[in-house]
Amino acid sequence: MTSDIVIAGVGGQGVLSVAAIIARAARAEGLEVKQTEVHGMAQRGGAVQATLRISPQPIASELVPRHTAAMILGLEPVEALRYLEYLSPDGVLITAAEPVTNVTDYPPLAEVHAVVRRIGGHLVEAFRLAKECGSPRAANVVMVGAASVHLPLAVGSLEAAVTEAFIAKGERVVGINLAAFRAGRAILSPATP
Repeated sequence: MTSDIVIAGVGGQGVLSVAAIIARAARAEGLEVKQTEVHGMAQRGGAVQATLRISPQPIASELVPRHTAAMILGLEPVEALRYLEYLSPDGVLITAAEPVTNVTDYPPLAEVHAVVRRIGGHLVEAFRLAKECGSPRAANVVMVGAASVHLPLAVGSLEAAVTEAFIAKGERVVGINLAAFRAGRAILSPATP
């Protein structure tokens, strides 16, 4: 069975890094992965979106059909809501609670959060958790951890992928990102170590 994931955010948040970590973990488990990216005006804080299709079988197309995504993973709440048409009826929406208010007409945050809650989505204080783990830059990895509860991947594979993604930056950075992953995972699965 194919698991389709749409990852949405803005430039500079690490959307493509999130996709790469999840894809690396899936490949390590011997799964097929197809990935696409839309960069937009990422360098100016514009929309960035990536899709992942993960399956034990060959995947014919990298495109995620509307109403089929098992997950919308948002690093920014309005950007996450922008892709709701891709979410399957039994899919899950997980998004960072903190906004990137890079436009003058950003909607009131309370209203954005209300929409996320109304459709049964999960809000994660990714920036706060990342800061507590040692670096606000690890907010994207907090979101990988939150998503891990619903991904068809082993926690060990995801942690190994996080380690591989940051090992060139040193053990301290790896440690911060592993802590961020675990903090995000704990938000949606408190009983999970």
